[in-house]
Amino acid sequence: MGDTTGTRHLVLLHGMGATGEVWLPWAPLLERRWPGRWLAPDLAGHGWSPPLSGYSFAGLAQRLVEGLGPVTERFGPRDRLVLLGHSLGGVVALALAARQRGLPVDAVVGLGIKVVWSPAELAKSAELAARPVTWFASRDEAARRYLRVSGLAGLFAPDHPVVDAGLRREDGRWRLAMDPAAFAVGEPRLPALLAATDVPVLLARGELDPMVSDAQLKELGVPVATLPGLGHNAHVEDPAAVLALLDAYL
Repeated sequence: MGDTTGTRHLVLLHGMGATGEVWLPWAPLLERRWPGRWLAPDLAGHGWSPPLSGYSFAGLAQRLVEGLGPVTERFGPRDRLVLLGHSLGGVVALALAARQRGLPVDAVVGLGIKVVWSPAELAKSAELAARPVTWFASRDEAARRYLRVSGLAGLFAPDHPVVDAGLRREDGRWRLAMDPAAFAVGEPRLPALLAATDVPVLLARGELDPMVSDAQLKELGVPVATLPGLGHNAHVEDPAAVLALLDAYL
């Protein structure tokens, strides 16, 4: 680590239903363009991260703090974190950057965060959270469900290695690795999260993302970037375009 300038550690946080493996295609790009270290953990109740007894953005952030502990303990005095989160991961990134947590965060980039939730959407999330785990007879069936739940259908093939982390096989049957109860995390209070941090925040969205509009983001009073021609999963559709949002922190 550089003792004079410090190292910027990039933390990549996935969205609801996905896993840290969704960032795997970024690896060659990061090797060339990100000068520091990077990690892509699983959020609680996703991938290989154990579930929580109840889900909140603060709880998801706290689990990450605990996981980052061994990393930050090795930090030099000038080492910093840059947080890039997609959708749910973007909200968790903001919760991680809260001044009361005291983490050495340099900046937060939130991509595709859904700002406005209708009562019907919140009710649907609560319904999904209450459902029991669904079992499938084959990996292919489970993989197709995983891709739908994570919003990655059409972006990865069912047999892509990225999908493996989102599946579990038990007694010859398949299920999603995700804890369904995570759907009950609720509506993010973006104004409060933004007011609780002192670090620079950039909110970004794909131009074609139906889940959030430019107008909704601009109401929050922080810089906004719109990525032309991309949708909700812009980080999968065009990794280089999303990584370019971090150029100021290279």
